Amino acid sequence: MKTTHKSNLMKLVMLAMLVAIGVVISPILRVEGMCPMAHFINIVCAVLLGPWYSLLCAVLIGIIRMAFMGIPPLALTGAVFGAFLSGMFYRLSKGKLIAAFLGEVFGTGIIGAIVSYPVMTYLVGRTGLTWFFYVPSFISGTLIGGSLAFVFLRALAKNGQLARFQTALGSVSYAVSSDVWSNAVGIAALGLIGYLASVVLLKMLLKLSGTWVTVVPYALVGAALLAAVIYLIRNRSQLRQQA
Repeated sequence: MKTTHKSNLMKLVMLAMLVAIGVVISPILRVEGMCPMAHFINIVCAVLLGPWYSLLCAVLIGIIRMAFMGIPPLALTGAVFGAFLSGMFYRLSKGKLIAAFLGEVFGTGIIGAIVSYPVMTYLVGRTGLTWFFYVPSFISGTLIGGSLAFVFLRALAKNGQLARFQTALGSVSYAVSSDVWSNAVGIAALGLIGYLASVVLLKMLLKLSGTWVTVVPYALVGAALLAAVIYLIRNRSQLRQQA
């Protein structure tokens, strides 16, 4: 009884922390229809606490952002579906981080984007929108934030900290082995992070222009994808064993 009460208390504390962090970091790299940090929080919460807590976290962050930061209802439609599906995919896959990532991409990038059309058209009064208007920006946001979350959680999993956090919180914990595919995805995800960092640094902060400024972000993505392919080739024997 005491253990259950302690676990529930720890979950509520972690939930409060993630809500606070989510609200504070949400303006980073945000434009309407794309909020990468929200997807980072969604996946982290889904893995640590499960789908229902992740859904609650997304709802609370969305309501706070709408009430105090003037964000339209996209704060909810662009978060709640991905948050829940991220946790569900993670559970159904028995602890695959890539499944949590894909749940966020599908839930937000497809379902949330489509649901946003009637909400923004009929409740907010926006004109000129279509059913798939928000799909590109929502998917872009989930890829950026999801990549950050994947790399972060993968690092925690490799040194055993993820399982310790989950156990301490009373959440379902899964044994994490060295998964070649997950490691390759993690390497490729670094390309997306490099793309984002280079765009922010070169175009937004330094305000540089020119062909090379356009090429550098894509070169980083290409380099990361090439590194992931090389990693798969070098570990093909282990890959066959896992298959």
